[in-house]
Amino acid sequence: MQRIYSGGPFEEKIGYCRAVVAGGMVYVSGTVGQGDDVVAQCRAALATITKALEEAGAGLAEVVRVTYMLPDRAEFEPCWPVLREAFGAHPPAATMIECGLIDSIYRIEIEVTALLP
Repeated sequence: MQRIYSGGPFEEKIGYCRAVVAGGMVYVSGTVGQGDDVVAQCRAALATITKALEEAGAGLAEVVRVTYMLPDRAEFEPCWPVLREAFGAHPPAATMIECGLIDSIYRIEIEVTALLP
């Protein structure tokens, strides 16, 4: 098993890592991003996720499952073009959940599971 850390403040405070590689899979924790709006935060979260996947030896093309969590489901649609661009010809199974996030400044949290190539 391999643990991947991104150095985010919540990893130390809560006691988790950005991703775990186990059994041929990569499990990436729920990831938020910085930015002034939901689209900027979506892009930033995907960048952090991409970095963790690459460190594990995978990429967005290997993502088999993604969960999007937003405090306001009305903010999900503006993210669709970013998500379509990110996953391109390799769309994963997906779920969107409306829920509270760890801090009200965050507008989207993204969690993925990927298969190692």
